[in-house]
Amino acid sequence: MRVILQTKPRKNPHIPIEAEAVIPQNFLRKNDIRVYEGNKERKLEEIFYITTEGPAVSPDQVEIVLAGETGTLKRVGEYMNAGRIVVEGDIGMHCGNFMSAGEIIIRGNADAWLGREMRGGMIRCEGNAGHYCAAGYRGEKRGMRGGTVEVMGNSGDFTAEYLCGGEVRIHGDCGDLTGVEMRGGTLIIGGNCHRPCGNMTGGTCMIFGNADAMLPTFRSNGIEEREYEGQRFQMMVFRGDVANRGKGTLLIRKK
Repeated sequence: MRVILQTKPRKNPHIPIEAEAVIPQNFLRKNDIRVYEGNKERKLEEIFYITTEGPAVSPDQVEIVLAGETGTLKRVGEYMNAGRIVVEGDIGMHCGNFMSAGEIIIRGNADAWLGREMRGGMIRCEGNAGHYCAAGYRGEKRGMRGGTVEVMGNSGDFTAEYLCGGEVRIHGDCGDLTGVEMRGGTLIIGGNCHRPCGNMTGGTCMIFGNADAMLPTFRSNGIEEREYEGQRFQMMVFRGDVANRGKGTLLIRKK
């Protein structure tokens, strides 16, 4: 089943739409699907032109395509457990919250909290991602726990904060405090970042650009060779953060 949701013109197009109900498993049901436009509950057909192609007997056979003015859609893919979502443009905050399986493809940019506390599945953003990509929410001590988040462009501050599992791959630059409080999983950064992996207690972070303002609480532990996008690089290895028992591995490309 392919469900195409094309946004309709709205009187106030800047009002965000809480669209956590837009997940493949909900489109197998006969019940009405509703979203919130600001504080007003709306039927799905009030916000979107809806086209459905073909049948499905399980959520993994459902693909949702979001088109039009999609940048104000928030929480798309929240608790998603199967199927596929394709966003033809930008997407709003909290896309893929807590998702455990399935695939989300974003053709444009993603706002903050992409893949927040994700458990499994795959998110691919072909543009840039905002702050707190693959992180835990404020006050939460566990961020992303499984699955894969790939951002082809840049990401903002606190990328992969409290990362506990899975893989986060940022092909461009990251902002400040990348991988802070990292506890597990793998973080790969193709570009530059600032103050990476403070208070790290586990996992592996590889930086193939520059690590600016690196914290002094990491200790050098030799050189290793790693591959990135078909090339092999000499990487400086650091164990740390020693301010928190010195666990975890941080590798930075040797210049």
